[in-house]
Amino acid sequence: MLKQTLIILILSVLMHVWGFSQNTTAKGLSASSAEEAFDTSLYYKNPVFEPDLADPTIIKSPDNWFYAYGTENYWDEALHRLVPVIRSCDLVNWEYVRDAFDIKPDWKPGGIWAPEITYLQGKYYLYYAFSIWGDKNAAIGLAISDTPEGPFTDQGKLFDSEEIGVFNSIDPSFFNCDSKNYMIWGSLGGGIYGIELSDDGKRITGQKFQIAGNSFEAAYIFQKDGYFYLFVSTSTCCEGADSKYRVVVGRSADFKGPYTTITGQELMEQNNNWHDPVVNEITGVMLSGNETVAGPGHNAQILTDDKGVDWFVYHGILRSNPLLPKGATRRSLFIDPIDWSSGWPVINQGKGPGTEPVEKPFFKN
Repeated sequence: MLKQTLIILILSVLMHVWGFSQNTTAKGLSASSAEEAFDTSLYYKNPVFEPDLADPTIIKSPDNWFYAYGTENYWDEALHRLVPVIRSCDLVNWEYVRDAFDIKPDWKPGGIWAPEITYLQGKYYLYYAFSIWGDKNAAIGLAISDTPEGPFTDQGKLFDSEEIGVFNSIDPSFFNCDSKNYMIWGSLGGGIYGIELSDDGKRITGQKFQIAGNSFEAAYIFQKDGYFYLFVSTSTCCEGADSKYRVVVGRSADFKGPYTTITGQELMEQNNNWHDPVVNEITGVMLSGNETVAGPGHNAQILTDDKGVDWFVYHGILRSNPLLPKGATRRSLFIDPIDWSSGWPVINQGKGPGTEPVEKPFFKN
C-alpha cells in the first residue's frame, strides 16, 4: 500500500511538471501557474508603465531605445508632466527621462494632448493637439528636436479648427504614403480627415479628405499584407472606471479609403451625436474593456519585434486604481501582441487587454 502511494505521488509530481512545461509557451502562462511562475526575465504583465502615459506615441531611435510620449498631466498633486518622455529597450521596462518641453507653448490657451512622434529630415518631429475641453478652435502644433528625448523647440501652429474647417481638430497622426507626407487627425463630432503636408512636414499643401465619420478619434493607419488598416477610438476616454473607450478597426486597399470593418460596415457611415456616441451601433470593435481594465484605446504606432510579432501599444485604466491624485483619469501604458491569423488584428482572443503574464517582446539588442 505504501509503495502504491509513493508511485501515485511521484506520478502526480511528474504530471504537474509536465503540465507546467506545456503551458509556459510564447502565448503566455496558464491561469493556474501564472502567478507562481512569473519570471520577469521572460514574461511581463500589464500595465508596463504607471502612473500615466495617456494617448501614447512611440518611436525607436538608432541606438535601439524606444521612446514614448504622452498627454500632459499631473502625476501627483504637485508633479506636473509637460508631455512626459519615457524610454525602454524592450517595451516592458520603462524609465522616465524628462518632459518634452522646457517651456509650454503659449500661442493659445489649453493643454498639450495626444502627441505624435516621427523622424523627418534628420530630426524628431513632435506634432501635438492644443485644446481645452469644449474648445471651439482646437489646434495642432509642431515641435522639433535633434534628439528623441528633447527638449523640443516649438514651431507654433500647423492649423486650427476654424481655418481647416474641421470641428475639434485634435489627435494628430503622421503617415507617409508613396513618398508623400500626410497628417491624419480629427475627433468625436468632427470626423477623421487627412491632408498632405510639405516635404519638411511644417505646413499643409493639399486639400483635406475625410476617411471616417464623426464617431471616432485617435486615428492611426498601419500598412500590412496589401491593406491599410485604420485604427480609431470611440466613446468616453476620461471617466475613470466608467470610461467606455474602445478601439475599432477598418481596412482598405486604398490609403484614402473607404475603410470597412470585418462585418462590412464602412467607417465613413459611422456618425453619432459626439456628446454621447452610441457605441453599440459600431461594429469592428477589436479592443474594449474587461473586468480588470476600463477604456482601452488611443493606440500608438504598432511595433514589430525581432521575431516578427507586432505589438499593440495603448493606454488603459485599471478599475482598481482609476484616478490620479488631482482627479484626472489615470491612463497607464499597456502592450499586447497582435494575432493576424484571420487577416484582422486580434488582441488576447477578443477578451480585452491582457492582464496575465505573457512572453516579452524579443529584441536582439
